[in-house]
Amino acid sequence: MKIGTPKEIFEGEARVAMTPDSALQLQKLGHECVVETGAGAKAGFADADYKAAGVEVVKTAAALWKAADIVAKVRVPDAAEMKRLREGQTLISFFSPVADEDKMKAAADKGATVIAMEMIPRISRAQKMDALSSMANIAGYRAVIEAGNNFGRFFTGQITAAGKVPPAKVLVVGAGVAGLAAIGTSTSLGAITYAFDVRPEVAEQVESMGAEFVYLDFEEEQQDGASTGGYASVSSPEFREAQLAKFRELAPEVDIVITTALIPNREAPELWTEDMVKSMKAGSVIVDLAAEKGGNCKLTVKDEKIVTDNGVTIIGYTDFPSRMATQSSSLYATNIRHLMTDLTPEKDGVVNHNMEDDVIRGATIAHAKEVTFPPPPPKVAAIAAAPKKEAPKELTAEEKRAAEIEAFKLQTRNQVGLLAIGGGLLLAVGLVAPASFMQHFIVFILSVFIGFQVIWNVAHSLHTPLMAVTNAISSIIILGALIQIGSSSLLITLLAALAVFMASINIFGGFLVTRRMLAMFQKS
Repeated sequence: MKIGTPKEIFEGEARVAMTPDSALQLQKLGHECVVETGAGAKAGFADADYKAAGVEVVKTAAALWKAADIVAKVRVPDAAEMKRLREGQTLISFFSPVADEDKMKAAADKGATVIAMEMIPRISRAQKMDALSSMANIAGYRAVIEAGNNFGRFFTGQITAAGKVPPAKVLVVGAGVAGLAAIGTSTSLGAITYAFDVRPEVAEQVESMGAEFVYLDFEEEQQDGASTGGYASVSSPEFREAQLAKFRELAPEVDIVITTALIPNREAPELWTEDMVKSMKAGSVIVDLAAEKGGNCKLTVKDEKIVTDNGVTIIGYTDFPSRMATQSSSLYATNIRHLMTDLTPEKDGVVNHNMEDDVIRGATIAHAKEVTFPPPPPKVAAIAAAPKKEAPKELTAEEKRAAEIEAFKLQTRNQVGLLAIGGGLLLAVGLVAPASFMQHFIVFILSVFIGFQVIWNVAHSLHTPLMAVTNAISSIIILGALIQIGSSSLLITLLAALAVFMASINIFGGFLVTRRMLAMFQKS
């Protein structure tokens, strides 16, 4: 089949759904590739690059829609593009099935198949096709870059001859894909980063990235993220009030706020109110990644940057991925290529639209002249629930005593068994070895046993456990070397002296390192 990618006609859109690299992979699946001339120009992919990858370049959008069996694009098709959609053709694109219900029905009436990329279910197997996550990752990164571009100071703190510059304080609201990307970028730039999310289970992930998780003094039974496809659930009014109170407390302290709270097919919740904006310092920046759905900030203006009366910059751009068109096109084209791999299981260029497959069924919103949205829940949960563990049974005093006796008997049996095996091996060696060897061998066994007991009983109060053990080993080496240093053999004397020298370095070095470690915790 032929897979075609037209030039995006949405104002300001620079992404493209097929790159020369993804085209090479699609051809390995048995498909032919075609693009409209200039389709990838804004993303840095020239027509010559496509031709070099074996892609046919056509002059007009009409010719492309007529030639392609599958059309892959980025933005929702407009009315003119919907007219070009024909029976038996497949459209792969972001589509917004809730907002564009009429277009979805029109596609179904025509007998076309529509796969909405934002409807890819959030299950493990579909992560490689999850275009929402790919674009959110870029949006989170770019949000920090845009904030830095509008912020009048360094992110990292600096001490210079001209004075001290404090580090910027960044608050990221929402620790989903975009939020985590923003947290990683912010901390890497040296800012003091705070993060909040209604799902307390993400706190460990936030803290592992070097940010501080903002906790609320509020207890509420949270909805499991798995039941909403991995997204945060809608909170109670009481929780929301506690959340807003915390944000009001933080507003005067933070320099940059990045809001990312958004659930697909819902209006964005208002999290940063007008009074919070008024309490922020002049020069502060708010980047609202939910601007497309109304914004998390009360004062956000979609697709615009405004400055409030108190000097706070509010950025409501909705095209963050498009501002990094080369990177976002590569990721989006890879998502589509992975989807086509599932649609072409035999790699023979023939599409098998298997509606029993969780991923294909979940993303398909129109097929076989029927509207197939909303999809049924996937057979595999988005996030596997952890099995519940039964509470351990309380034992009575008699049962505890019986268990202790049984454990002691088992330990005794094991020790007797080991002694019997050791004695048997020693007897076997004694039957064949000379008497002089056995004397040395028995001394060696006893030395190993005593050395083991001595080493593992050394306290490591002022050492790390490893340093304590190595120093104990070195001490035993010195004792043995001192005994042998008076030997009549020159070779033994040299080896003993060398052992004393090397072990001494280890011991004194250990104490020196310990001294320096302790000095780190002393006030100057």
